[in-house]
Amino acid sequence: MSGYEVEHNISTKDEKPEQSPRRPDLSTFFSQLELVDTSDPQAHTNAHAVPQPENMAAAFRLLANAFETMRGRPADEDSGGGDLLANMIEMLRQNADDPPTELKGVPNSFLDELERVPKKALKASDTCPICVNPFLDDKYPLVVQLPCHENHRFDLDCIGPWLKLNSTCPLDRKELLKKKEPPPASKDDDEEDYDDMYA
Repeated sequence: MSGYEVEHNISTKDEKPEQSPRRPDLSTFFSQLELVDTSDPQAHTNAHAVPQPENMAAAFRLLANAFETMRGRPADEDSGGGDLLANMIEMLRQNADDPPTELKGVPNSFLDELERVPKKALKASDTCPICVNPFLDDKYPLVVQLPCHENHRFDLDCIGPWLKLNSTCPLDRKELLKKKEPPPASKDDDEEDYDDMYA
């Protein structure tokens, strides 16, 4: 008795070669991130909760391991010092060894508001600085531009996890979350503020 594939002349072999995924699976990282991410007050029941150090260390370590898998070789292999991903892995490992008391990442609203780069604006030679894959290799590229510089473009899947742990651009280390400065005091300080309680 023959099977369904034989009766309907369906090849059981894959015609196209198996292509490796562009990025490692980050589901474990995002599960761990939920334990330490306090950037969204609606997601947490206790607004004053502080993440536990072992959970913080695990989040940094998981992302470092995922980036190392993406890189294809250990970060401590000598590559001349100009390897962005190796520098990012080293920084993540340092944070895992000595975890910060508070997560300094960006909220999801910041990631949602990052400027998207349309596919038409991308050239075939444009690559993500993190995964080093050409943007146009992806059928539907989701490329974002960081506010620090117009040429700092990344795959959202690559830069998103980094920004959830660090609010700095990995290329120039500029802080992406600007602290809002209070407005300057007016020069007419001698004048008493108008109080609408008096008639």
